[in-house]
Amino acid sequence: MTDFNQQEGAEMESNESIEANASKVETAASAENNALETPDDLALVKRMQQGHQQIVDEIRKVIVGQEAVVDELLIALFSGGHCLVTGVPGLAKTLLIKTVADILQVNFSRIQFTPDLMPADVVGAEIVEEKDGKRGLNFVKGPIFTNILLADEINRTPPKTQSSLLEAMEERQVTAAGVTYPMAKPFFVLATQNPIELEGTYPLPEAQLDRFMFKIELKYLSEADEVAVVANTTQTRDTALSHPLSGEDILEFQRIARQVPAAEAVIQYAVRLVHSSRPQSDVAPQFIKDWVSWGAGIRASQNLVLAGKVRALLHGRYNVSFGDIRALAPSVLRHRVLLNFHAEAERITTDTVISRLLEEVPEPSSGL
Repeated sequence: MTDFNQQEGAEMESNESIEANASKVETAASAENNALETPDDLALVKRMQQGHQQIVDEIRKVIVGQEAVVDELLIALFSGGHCLVTGVPGLAKTLLIKTVADILQVNFSRIQFTPDLMPADVVGAEIVEEKDGKRGLNFVKGPIFTNILLADEINRTPPKTQSSLLEAMEERQVTAAGVTYPMAKPFFVLATQNPIELEGTYPLPEAQLDRFMFKIELKYLSEADEVAVVANTTQTRDTALSHPLSGEDILEFQRIARQVPAAEAVIQYAVRLVHSSRPQSDVAPQFIKDWVSWGAGIRASQNLVLAGKVRALLHGRYNVSFGDIRALAPSVLRHRVLLNFHAEAERITTDTVISRLLEEVPEPSSGL
């Protein structure tokens, strides 16, 4: 009986500790959430939710299926992040991005990346012009100066041209001939890539990959969805798209998303996932040390939390949950975890590693 009483007392003490931790988290979240309690901010959140649904409804007029892909693409846009969309030919990667650009009231440019594409074809170049009888150099801006840039088949151009996107993607500016030009706001790079055709391609360097918030993979459609696609695309059809959101709306959504509180336990969980993906880390599981040559960097942690804030708002919540982090982890980590030859020999995929990582890294005991 004495042992039972001691055990019961220990359990009560443990429960009180958990409740105290949960109370601290809720108090901290409430303090941080004050900025979202104003009528204007709450109205903006509702506008974000409605705008998201309106965009999805418009996309459905053109794209069949791929619900998860559409959701993640819009989360990236509302977070201010870039996306790398991969998939075999014929899955409407380019069509999806063009449709999103058509729906939003923003400027759009498309660059078809080819082996002979030069950095000046992306960024722009100085040309000689004559004005008032005098010759001088004038910088002519390239297609990168837009709101949404579709970098189609980005891995078909050499690294020299790929690197012309680095400064714009990270710092939202372009430097040419010693002069820095700011990018328009909002600015997104939405790139496509074919994962099965490797001849004549140039793998993206890790520095380039790390600048993409998500790597989204398009899968084959179900038979029912494919029937719908074939039926819709083999008949005459006039699809008129509306424009529910503007660039200013997107910027406001990005601002309000950053005000969403994330409890310390949630941030710790995101960071622990990323740390555990690094074979050099003390907390890395053995399978990471066996199969991974290089893990994710700090941008992965930042992207997990920021995208989690947007996902929380779109799901009607005002704080980030562990579920948000888990749901977004594959697309955030997929292009940041590099497998070694042991994994390739055993036919281990990156998604397999991430799935196992999510199974083995525990969520902190916070009551969330």
